[in-house]
Amino acid sequence: MTLFDGADEAGGTTAGPAVCKLVVAYDGAGFRGFAAQPDQRTVAGVLAHGIEKVLRHPVELTGAGRTDAGVHAWGQVVSFDALPGLDPDRLMASLNAMLGPEVVVRAADLVPAGFDARRSAHWREYRYTVCNRRVADPFLARTSWHVPAPLDVRALRLAADPFVGEHDFASFCRKGPEGTTTVRRVLRSSWVEIGDGLLVYEVRATAFCQQMVRAIVGTLVDVGLGRRRPGEMLGILRGRDRDLAGPLAPPEGLCLREVGYRP
Repeated sequence: MTLFDGADEAGGTTAGPAVCKLVVAYDGAGFRGFAAQPDQRTVAGVLAHGIEKVLRHPVELTGAGRTDAGVHAWGQVVSFDALPGLDPDRLMASLNAMLGPEVVVRAADLVPAGFDARRSAHWREYRYTVCNRRVADPFLARTSWHVPAPLDVRALRLAADPFVGEHDFASFCRKGPEGTTTVRRVLRSSWVEIGDGLLVYEVRATAFCQQMVRAIVGTLVDVGLGRRRPGEMLGILRGRDRDLAGPLAPPEGLCLREVGYRP
């Protein structure tokens, strides 16, 4: 038995789905982001190298989200064209033995041709974790932002509400190439108290622009600290000027939690 269960004696493969879909989790601390970059250690680069080593042929990966350096994922989705007959379970086991625990494939499936991890996505959800304790927690340092001063959770929640809906998020995005739009549609924007000083910001949107979530969280934390009022958020959105918003929150608190697809 091999990774290609349908192989015939001449080395061909039986007909079957031509796209492999992987759900991938990773600790982003040791990577220069997800997308492949020359001479840089990236998640896509390491994952592609592992897949090519197992399958013994080149692959071109597509990811649902281009996470920045230091940002984590629990539900990143990756797709690539695969030879018919590929056994996804064996591929997953081989990759996890090779790349885990830093990069782990949580699920692997063969899906119909035409599926694209990025273009087929209906929404993406990010979570940002804040450790709001007087003393930092060394066990959370890689996956949260330590904010020692007390945060006003009620103010945080009020300030998060205006982001829901379709807006121009130019005030919260890195400026892109000429002609690109910063209009995005946010489906959910809320804070959850986990307990013991842990706060999680959850934001779901059909798409995000670069550094959007970190800029939103940095501005919201300013509100929680009393440096801004919740009522200022709508004015900042309408101003469409990055200088109006707060600083970027550190990357380590951010995680691509889930990607949604139509049934």
